[in-house]
Amino acid sequence: MTAAPSPRRRLGGLVLLLAGALLAAAPSGAARAAAPAEPPALAAQSWADDFDGPAGSAVDPAKWTLETGGSGNGNHELQYYTAGAANAALDGQGHLVITAKRSTDAGLSCWYGTCQYTSARLNTARTFTQAYGHFESRIKIPRGQGIWPAFWMLGNDIGTAGWPNSGEIDVMENIGREPGTVHGTIHGPGYSGAGGIGAPYSLPAGQAFADAFHTFAVDWSPGAITWSVDGQAYQTRTPADLGGNRWVYDHPFFVILNLAVGGDWPGSPDGTSAFPQTMVVDYVHVTTSGTGPLPYTGRITGPGGMCVDVAGASSADRTPIQLHNCTGNAAQQWTVGTDGTVRALGKCLDVDAASHNDGAAVQLYTCNGTGAQQWAYGSGHDFVNTGSGKCLDSPNGSSADGTRLQLWTCNGTAAQRWTLG
Repeated sequence: MTAAPSPRRRLGGLVLLLAGALLAAAPSGAARAAAPAEPPALAAQSWADDFDGPAGSAVDPAKWTLETGGSGNGNHELQYYTAGAANAALDGQGHLVITAKRSTDAGLSCWYGTCQYTSARLNTARTFTQAYGHFESRIKIPRGQGIWPAFWMLGNDIGTAGWPNSGEIDVMENIGREPGTVHGTIHGPGYSGAGGIGAPYSLPAGQAFADAFHTFAVDWSPGAITWSVDGQAYQTRTPADLGGNRWVYDHPFFVILNLAVGGDWPGSPDGTSAFPQTMVVDYVHVTTSGTGPLPYTGRITGPGGMCVDVAGASSADRTPIQLHNCTGNAAQQWTVGTDGTVRALGKCLDVDAASHNDGAAVQLYTCNGTGAQQWAYGSGHDFVNTGSGKCLDSPNGSSADGTRLQLWTCNGTAAQRWTLG
């Protein structure tokens, strides 16, 4: 991104809050082999809030902690975060409404003097943390210069390791002067603040995110994080993107929702900024990774229940990968490893020539550790090639015997849905 966000997490109260809580994750005609092992457990919901409750009530304290204060959070933000339902309340229709408004309390003190705005910031640090999985929220964001909504995560060791060593995953951030664009970013040691690593996602045809609800998510596995908007994956980050810096996304994180006003990145409100502004959250859902315990060894099935197969059961480099009737032989025995590889016959699932192009052939090739051979299996049951950010795909959703598999832009269709087992 051209203007990466500056640190958002430096709130003294949060560190004190965490200090106690966080100290206390086509085959040959060989005879049919033995039946494949039982498939691992697939994705299961591990935490959720659908914000059901009477209008005007505060969020569930068994799920959320409201942070308070006007420190500026290391970014020169202008709001004072309040407790209770003053700026974060249910609407009685299954939504959480976080409201940023002009302050009428002359007794509220911020880093710059009397606070001009109030808002809310909620986290799950004391109630829920998880490593890996699918983290998703459906949100209608606000609009206007100086408005800064976010759905993000911090490592649960922030109270001891400090930021950025604890890691940060920004699932969605928007700054009001970019109504049609959101950003997904990671921050860690050597790549934090303006050096965070991420990318923007923009709506087509001049649409604004504030005009409707949109779903923001990450799929996080041991070796990759993939961001999506409305089911459309738009970037994947792996350790290879860090320029030798440390990948710190290997431990539990907690979830944060907040609506900031002003700050170094979005700038301050101006004469065009209207208040109050609301960030309306339909739900937050978290599921497990969907891979069960890794490594997994067994068949991988796709469209029509057909098996992913090494053509001709050949172990030669560049052998095509195809769909075939399930036979249980070695050409259909795949190991999904903790290292991000998918292997059969002693070699790796590979994208021909490390291509990022739609339609690139998927093949078997000698394992070499490149991004062309790194795959993340998400809770949507897709295999994302993390080197390209695109998905393993059956052309046109075909389930015909001998269909050659390819790389294609992730689209969430049945052509890209793969089951372990």
